[in-house]
Amino acid sequence: MRTGRKGILIVVCLGAGWLAAGVPAVLAAGAPYELARHRMVDEEIVAAGVTNPRVIQAMRSTPRHEFVSRSQRRYAYYDMALPIGYGQTISPPFVVAYMTEQLDPQPTDRVLEIGTGSGYQAAVLSPLVREVYTIEIVEPLGRRAAATLRRLRYENVHVKIGDGYQGWPEHAPFDKIIVTCSPEGVPPALVEQLKEGGRMVIPVGERYQQNLYLLRKTAGRLETEALRPTLFVPMTGRAEQLRQVQPDPANPGIRNGDFEEVMGDPPRPRGWHYQRQLTLVTADDAPSGKHYVTFANRDPGRGCRALQGMPVDGRKVKKLEVTLHVRGRDIQPGQTLRQMPMLVITFYDQRRAEAGHGVMGPWRGTFEWRRQSVTMDVPLRAREAIVRIGLLGAIGEISFDNIEIRRAEGRP
Repeated sequence: MRTGRKGILIVVCLGAGWLAAGVPAVLAAGAPYELARHRMVDEEIVAAGVTNPRVIQAMRSTPRHEFVSRSQRRYAYYDMALPIGYGQTISPPFVVAYMTEQLDPQPTDRVLEIGTGSGYQAAVLSPLVREVYTIEIVEPLGRRAAATLRRLRYENVHVKIGDGYQGWPEHAPFDKIIVTCSPEGVPPALVEQLKEGGRMVIPVGERYQQNLYLLRKTAGRLETEALRPTLFVPMTGRAEQLRQVQPDPANPGIRNGDFEEVMGDPPRPRGWHYQRQLTLVTADDAPSGKHYVTFANRDPGRGCRALQGMPVDGRKVKKLEVTLHVRGRDIQPGQTLRQMPMLVITFYDQRRAEAGHGVMGPWRGTFEWRRQSVTMDVPLRAREAIVRIGLLGAIGEISFDNIEIRRAEGRP
């Protein structure tokens, strides 16, 4: 079995003014990286619920811009994934901070990381634990990460190039294991190499539908706690090819568009990732079933959204039909007229470069539940997409239910 790095596929459309709501604008003004980093931590990590003071300090002190290419450094302190080459990405800072907090790192811990990627996650862990052992299957990424970590003097981080799902047996057992990959099940070798009483944080699931789990090893068995939905880009290697459930890019669609499937405590809608200022509502007036979601925001520009990935092959799908129920309360633009509630589909090509986007909305003012429909063109080079809903920086309140996305017609 082979696996590789997957950064979180939570990508924000940056072209044509589609800057993410709530991310620090200071880099665009040329402010120092440190100022941008502190602002990002305050607005996108602390405000989103991370409370561990050691983790917060590690996020403040780790220079994320050093782990991306020079062409991407202006986006280093946006809370978003960034491409690092070979079809992989560096995870968004919130996801790194959240997974690190769930790991509960202690100064005496020896931690195994699966999926080195850029080396950023290992760098965040470095001041929090005794030793970090990290494995990357994509050789050029592994070499580059090792060089970056050496240059920045993360002396307690040890990099290996190889199959991460086989672990690093000569250094086992490990107090903690963190997996930035999304297998269909937990790799047995990692279970064996986790110390009794240890913790593992791992995303598990289908290619575009995963959940993040916290596993505790007790009496040789794993106790499982579901944390939240998440989304990692596809793996590298045979493990991805051998998935039992493969996506169907010729027939794209949304999962849990009526928000009836929930998980966790408090409950969150399954299938929707990177939820910000989202409330799951149970009510008799839901247009479909018993649940819908509401986004509410009073701070112009603040992130307020949820995302979902899906496969879509532009060679086979010419158009998408999108329908939904929507309701608004006192909706006004955020910091700019572009910060308004919408449903946005951003398309990506086989290199995960942006290939175009489609929009439903924007919505403003106050209105009751209404059903709307729109047809969107699919770019010929599209291979996957991210669906984004929310206020997206606007103020007010917007509710969604019964979202449906289907193929309108095939390519001739």
